[in-house]
Parts: sequence; C-alpha cells; structure tokens
Amino acid sequence: MKKWWVGSLSGFGALASANVALANAGFERGNSPGGPSVNQLNLPTPMSPIAADIMWLHWFVLAICFVIFLGVFGVMFYSIWAHRKSRGVKAATFHENVGVEVAWTVVPFLLVIAMALPATQTVVAMKDTSSSDITVKATGYQWKWGYEYVDGPGAGISFLSNLATPAAQLYGQEIKGVNYLLEVDEPLVVPVDTKVRMVITAADVIHSWMVPSLGIKQDGFPGILRDTWFRAKQTGEFRGQCAELCGKDHAYMPIVVKVVERDEYTAWVEERQAALLASADDPTREWELDELMARGEKVYAANCVACHQANGQGVPPAFPPLDGSAVVLGPMSEQIDILLHGRPGTAMASFAQLNDVELAAVATYTRHAWSNDGKAQDGTIQPSDFTAAR
Repeated sequence: MKKWWVGSLSGFGALASANVALANAGFERGNSPGGPSVNQLNLPTPMSPIAADIMWLHWFVLAICFVIFLGVFGVMFYSIWAHRKSRGVKAATFHENVGVEVAWTVVPFLLVIAMALPATQTVVAMKDTSSSDITVKATGYQWKWGYEYVDGPGAGISFLSNLATPAAQLYGQEIKGVNYLLEVDEPLVVPVDTKVRMVITAADVIHSWMVPSLGIKQDGFPGILRDTWFRAKQTGEFRGQCAELCGKDHAYMPIVVKVVERDEYTAWVEERQAALLASADDPTREWELDELMARGEKVYAANCVACHQANGQGVPPAFPPLDGSAVVLGPMSEQIDILLHGRPGTAMASFAQLNDVELAAVATYTRHAWSNDGKAQDGTIQPSDFTAAR
C-alpha cells in the first residue's frame, strides 16, 4: 500500500524489502507462508496489505530510533573525547542557549509528527471494515474458537475449531510436529484477495484473535462485538493463537486461516451446506439411546475430555470426576442447568453454544459411560428436554 511519504524514504524502503527477502530466504518455515520461523527475529512475512503496513511502520520507527541513538551517543562520546580535562579544555560557563532550546524542542516534535502520520493512517485503515465481501463472527470459548459465516458466500455455515495436535505430542510421547500447537481440526476457510470482516467476541472470558501474518490482533469481550478485517494476498494456511491469557488451556486454542482460490471456496461452501442439510439435527424427534451414545462420545471428546478426562475421573479439585458424580447420576434437571448456564465461580463454563441434540447426546453419554451405566435416575435425556430448558 503506497503512501505519499514513501518517495522521500526510498532508501529505507529498499532496506525493508531486503529484510523481508532475507527473512524469506534465510529461515525454514513450516508449510505455512508467513511463518513462524525457526529462530525468527523479524516480524512474519506480511500476507495482507495491513500486515505490510505494520512491517513498514516497524522498520520506519526503528530506523528513526537508530538515527537518534547514533546522534545522541555520537555527540556524547565526541564531547567526552574532544573536551576532556586532560587536553586542557575548560568547562563552558553559559547558563542557557536559545538555539539549543529551540532545537531539542522542534526536532522531537517533527519526529513525532513524522511517525504519527503514517501510524494514524494505518490504524484508521485497520478499522475500516466497510465494503467487506464476507463477514465471519469468531467467538472465543475456553478453549476453542467458534466461527459463524454471517454475510456473503457461505452465510449460515458455523463450526467449532479445536486444537488438533495429538495428545502424544503434548505429553512428550512423540516428536513434536512442524505446526505443534498451531493446528486445528476445522480451519477458517476464506477466498484469496477478498475483504473479510471479522467480528470478534467471547462467551466466557476475554480472548484475543491474532494472526500476525495477516496483521490482525483483536480482543474479544463477553457481550461485546469488536470488528477488524483482512485481505489475504495469496493462498495458504496462516496460523495464529489466542493472545489473551484466558485460563488453563490458553496455549491450546490456535487459529488457522486457510486461504483458497475463489472456485475452491465456492466448492467448499457447497459441500458444507450440503453436509449441513444431510446431517440436520432434529431436536423434536425421539432419539434412540444408541444414536445419542455414538453422538455423545464425539461431543465429549471434542469439548469435555480436556478437563474431565477420557476416563471421566477429572482433575480434582478444579475439574471434578463425572464417573460416579451425584449430578450426573441425579435428576436430569440439574445437569441440564449446568450444561446450559455453567457453574459461576468454577471452571465449568456454559455450553449453550452447542445445539440441543449435541447437549442431549453428551449428557446421555456421561450417564451411561464408565461405571455410571444403569445407575442414573434419568438414563436418557432427549433434545426436547434442553429445548424446554433454554
């Protein structure tokens, strides 16, 4: 993105371009253009106009700081060397100098203006979400991201994006992969060279949606909608993470943006919409126990196993066991209430973002799994029970 002041800084622009080329050539990058890199010192290679502006500003301000550093310390060391007492130099006795006073007032003012003008233009551009082609709402949960395509091609598609790094790598049982802790089961898919507006919010605590190579970092607050945008310049997978300390598994909620060609995106939208129609959940019909158990096992693995463990024993006292739990084995009303509203003051968050079939399935699964089978008062919970409780 060219600016009116770039012409006078051609030398600096060449330095920044050379640095980007060096970053591309000198570091091994995973399978994602834009980094991150092994031993990376520079910002990731910019993959959007905003990210390019941010890198330009980074080097522009750094160059100014470097010149100031050389000027201040150069004058200081020259003064110490050239006016030292051993050479017979006598200290000046003047009290003040109008020229010096004016210089160290005017010069910093001009430097601040020189940095503020391009920075302000970039910040304004970052917030200009008008005329977007696609709008996606990203909701932070502990500890995953939920995406909902609100406007444009793909409107109506929604899914949860969970960490996909194998547990064996997390516990040191396997060698860490190239994209360790930066891989998900469902990436956000968008077309290349398209203005994508991101509406960021959170369901429980403060999260932050950050993809450095796309120039995006926007905090998400419960009950508040904030927006930003990006336009990817090329196809590929661009990775980021939640950048706000949000609890126990803060490090385990990565972000992957998959940028594809427009025709590939159209095919993906058609495939997802067809799959949604084919697997539409009907919360009004009576579900069989086997159906709920099969579905509930998948929902439990995706949403509950991190805290309550695959064997249902939990990690007391923060995460109580579900195997033998009085809540799980008791009347279904209490378990329904906890799943819909969470338990304030504890790590148990609301899972109201799941649909009624998924909630009924996971509740039924916990009542029949492990040693709970046959002991619960209400063994099977139907989706209609959650519908009535909302």
